[in-house]
Amino acid sequence: MDIGGLLSLHARKTPFKEALVYEDKRYSYGELNAQANRMAHALIQMGIKKGDKVSLMMQNSHLYVMAFFGILKAGAVAVPVNYRLALPEVLYILEQSDSKVFIFDPEYEPLALEISKSMSPLFIKASGPAAPENMRCWEECVKRSSEEDPDIIVDEWDDCEILYTSGTTGRPKGALFDHHRILHVALNMVVHLGINPKDRLLHVAPLFHSAQLNLFLVSGMYVGASHVAVKIFAPERVLKTISDERITLFFGVPTMYNFMLQVPDPDKYDLSSVRRLGYGAAPMAPELVKRCMEFFGNKNFYNLCGLTEGGPGGILLEPEDQLRKPGAGGKAINNLEARVVDAGNNDVKPDQVGEFIIRGETIMKCYYKNPEATGEALKNGWLYTGDLATVDEEGYITLVDRKKDMIISGGENVYSTEVEQVLYEYPDILEAAVIGVPNPVWGETVLALVCPKLGRQMAEADLKAFCQTRLAAYKVPRVIEFIDALPRNASGKVLKNVLRNKYKLVK
Repeated sequence: MDIGGLLSLHARKTPFKEALVYEDKRYSYGELNAQANRMAHALIQMGIKKGDKVSLMMQNSHLYVMAFFGILKAGAVAVPVNYRLALPEVLYILEQSDSKVFIFDPEYEPLALEISKSMSPLFIKASGPAAPENMRCWEECVKRSSEEDPDIIVDEWDDCEILYTSGTTGRPKGALFDHHRILHVALNMVVHLGINPKDRLLHVAPLFHSAQLNLFLVSGMYVGASHVAVKIFAPERVLKTISDERITLFFGVPTMYNFMLQVPDPDKYDLSSVRRLGYGAAPMAPELVKRCMEFFGNKNFYNLCGLTEGGPGGILLEPEDQLRKPGAGGKAINNLEARVVDAGNNDVKPDQVGEFIIRGETIMKCYYKNPEATGEALKNGWLYTGDLATVDEEGYITLVDRKKDMIISGGENVYSTEVEQVLYEYPDILEAAVIGVPNPVWGETVLALVCPKLGRQMAEADLKAFCQTRLAAYKVPRVIEFIDALPRNASGKVLKNVLRNKYKLVK
């Protein structure tokens, strides 16, 4: 089995079933498969061979889905590119991945022109007016292409994706996957979330990220569900789409949920069709989970706690445990094992802190062309995540921090996630992040960056007093800065390295 073959399969079984909705465009499985085949044949006619790399820098759309499946049907390897990256970062990914084709949205034409000065992949402009000289436009590429499945044999052990890590520190690394691994990612979601042919999945988190792409687009294709793509997250638009399209399964990063909670007059949106809701890519405070349950009138929330190198894969917290185990990441998902180990690779005792490691069917093959980083991450079949975690008596794992984000103040370890969860309980706070900053006495001191809700004000003294009733004294933020917004990457993760650099002189 292969991922492109999933689309072909459902085109044969249910050719007239609605497969994809984007704005005013609707495609049946038969129509979507034909368009993906057109792209596959176009790539083959350009000289793309099995195993070649094709990058796509596109926002969520019908064309993204067609391009992704077309690439895989041609036997090539898809390289999704974060469309928020700057020119040097994009150039690095294209060069490091050996990409032979670069498919881009019209918004990124100026960037594509700059890239063409340094390297010369084949350029395909996804839509809009004619492409610049020496570049091709989508319509020209596919108009004479066949709608039939290409005569390319793709095996489940053939490579299919290179997913670049968020790159919050240093150069991003390209995690390499084959069809076997990603199909198991999809199968895990079918098993745990019960994704089925009757589902209607909303894709609003960016499809260049492994969570939306593999956990939900591929899993939905696995069972022949219907997909609705939204280009850009806007809270009101998302709620309206859920209502109008009768979405049954929604996934979002915590920031998305937080902003949806701020939408005025939410009762005008009918959210009753939603049966399951997932969150991930960043920690979600238990208080925010509770408010979301009330907002959606639904307790079927899943914490999908994984990482790119896992496919993504890792641990999952089921709905029945959301309130019983607040803040926990959960237990290992299907086909994976998870442990928390000390420096000697021994399992830690309950409530001790160690490194979170996983192994199983979905783990990456390697970091592409980076054997040193691969050797550091993969050891004896286990993926060492760099996340610090605890495990309780029942085997539930809770991530407490990244190794690099742990704060050591006066010789005591402070885990930023614990402090952030307390801050989210304060009713006037919209977002919060906690970092350590240098201090001549304590080594590091705890700094909280707080974003108030619109129209709300709060005093630093009141907020500190609130924390003192819930945290040990050494964990209470000694300094609180009120800001408008937290810097995040496109995956929703707070860029704490940016915050540490900006506030490194705060005492």
